[in-house]
Amino acid sequence: MAIHYYEQEVRSELKDKRRLSAFISSLVKAHLAVKQINLNYIFCSDASLLEKNRHFLNHDTLTDIITFDLSERKSVLDGEIYISIDRVRENAAKFGHTYLAELHRVIFHGALHLCGFKDKKKEDKALMTEMEDQCLQKYLTDQ
Repeated sequence: MAIHYYEQEVRSELKDKRRLSAFISSLVKAHLAVKQINLNYIFCSDASLLEKNRHFLNHDTLTDIITFDLSERKSVLDGEIYISIDRVRENAAKFGHTYLAELHRVIFHGALHLCGFKDKKKEDKALMTEMEDQCLQKYLTDQ
């Protein structure tokens, strides 16, 4: 298992990365039959993520997360997950969450995307939100 966290231009304030990585690994393995997990979480600014959104997805909008599944084999999950710290901070205030709770929600959101969960249709978004809530609740209560 290799889950890495990188900060580009921003500070994530993420703590206990070893425990978080173990949680993400168990989350992935509960949904996918993989032998190896290689994930890179890259924390960046709105401007940086907007550039990626325009370049790779042809979207000209701000977003909190972009997830890339780079897997070439079913037994290995390879992915890059870009998270805008600016969006996470703004969304935390907007939805009445703490910054760290919102950051963890978005981190789990990216992992869930890599597990096959979608969020474009209304019913898919409802399931994604339910899964995020379950992950967040379990992660915060298992401390």
